Amino acid sequence: MHRPAPALLLKVLILLSILLSSHLVCGTDAPSEAPPKYEFRAVWIATFHNIDWPSAKGLSPAAQQEEFRALLDRQQANGMNAAVVQVRPCGDALYPSSYEPWSEYLSGTQGEAPTPYYDPLAFMIEEAHSRNMEFHAWINPFRAISHVRFSSVSEDHLWHQKPEWFFQYGDSRYFNPGIPEVRAHISKIIMEIVSKYDVDGVHFDDYFYPYPQPNLPFHADKATFRTYGAAYPTINAWRRHNIDAFIELVSDSMHAVKPHIKLGISPAPVWRNKHQDPAGSETHLGYSTYDHLHADVRKWLQESWVDYVAPQCYYSVDFSSAPYKNLLSWWADNTYGRHLYIGHAMYKAKEAKYKAWQREDQIPRQLALNRDFDAVRGSIFYSAGSFEGNPHHLEEKLRFDLFRRPALVPPMAWKDTVVPLPPQHLCAMISQQSVHLQWQAPELAADGEGATYYVVYRFVPGELIDLTSSVHIQAIQRTPDFEDLRIAPGSRYIYVITSVDRQHNESKTYRQMEVDIPGELVLTNLTE
Repeated sequence: MHRPAPALLLKVLILLSILLSSHLVCGTDAPSEAPPKYEFRAVWIATFHNIDWPSAKGLSPAAQQEEFRALLDRQQANGMNAAVVQVRPCGDALYPSSYEPWSEYLSGTQGEAPTPYYDPLAFMIEEAHSRNMEFHAWINPFRAISHVRFSSVSEDHLWHQKPEWFFQYGDSRYFNPGIPEVRAHISKIIMEIVSKYDVDGVHFDDYFYPYPQPNLPFHADKATFRTYGAAYPTINAWRRHNIDAFIELVSDSMHAVKPHIKLGISPAPVWRNKHQDPAGSETHLGYSTYDHLHADVRKWLQESWVDYVAPQCYYSVDFSSAPYKNLLSWWADNTYGRHLYIGHAMYKAKEAKYKAWQREDQIPRQLALNRDFDAVRGSIFYSAGSFEGNPHHLEEKLRFDLFRRPALVPPMAWKDTVVPLPPQHLCAMISQQSVHLQWQAPELAADGEGATYYVVYRFVPGELIDLTSSVHIQAIQRTPDFEDLRIAPGSRYIYVITSVDRQHNESKTYRQMEVDIPGELVLTNLTE
């Protein structure tokens, strides 16, 4: 039998090592084990009571900006491709609003603009987009005053002008969803954001009608029911109608102006328990979105009023009353073609009282279960501040395993299916240390859209040019250039560049370039 010469054998082995190294960051990573190419990966960034950002009231604008940049840098390194930022925590605004006062969580005093002045929302959107992260404006629609005794309330707050639009429950005040003018007013607030800012999504959390408090019946809207609820058999049916009407109004209004913007809801994890309703989930929780918050999220999905749902599945894999897999299964069966992202309770990993969450594999197991369901298209972590201290080394698990390859945000076919044209005029500058690729933006596609960002793939000769997997992705970025520093002298690479539009449709054709790295391929380069 012919035996290859030692030098040739060595070169073959090294080339094989390079090929494998393009598939792995840590451990064995066969293509079938690679993370999904399309996966929504986001964090919630809460401003309410300075949970995540800014870290305290009264920070200078420069300090606020520095904190936000560091926050995004950290989450980008963790593999995130979206940020869900709370811009209207409670009847206030983290932007110059025509309707509501500046948030107290910026300056410490509601109604006080940043000094020196800047627009935090415009700043945050720009920072997110520069990292090719989607920006979803998180709005709490009906909470008006967090605490009647301790909140800073400006003279410009609508409570002072129209107290009849509000009710009090416990220590908080709320906009009354049963009043049609209230729903229209909040829709105008949302439409101001949609019209003025380049947001990718509008996001509501789980707060619609207030969560029930122990030994405190909720009767604050009985008079409103007498005025507006005659057509409904019960007050709860009327309340659900009110929230339905609000969601439909916001959906129709924003999609008429900017169809590309996504409307997302992050409800409590149980729509209804099966023992309450045959259509419900195999769970036994004491509250549900339908019965207690009067939010019929399943109907909103059926009616296509929302583009995605992100249930807060904040229970462990083994929790008996609402097992994590049971929640996944129900939501996966009830998305009606809309996107499903799962909310993860990252905050529980930091608190010792949540015993099940002190297991290092709790969130990794949840992410693995997510990928067992085709309907689950991604995750959102609550919240960004919970990553401080890197509990249970989750950041390493994301960076070097679960999110070790960058992912594209899943496209929404009901919004746009026209793919962009490929980039133009690809060229390369090559040395023993790097390959620097440059290209130009494509011409506009049939729908008038160009490229919002680009995907850079790398192959070696003999490999199939397969763009369906994340294995060969080197970068996903907005700038039309890329420098590859992970190269070996004497090797040959094939680079493929595609264009992606705002709705994450990828060009069907691409630009390709094969490059030879100068120098002799030697073993020492593989150990750097």
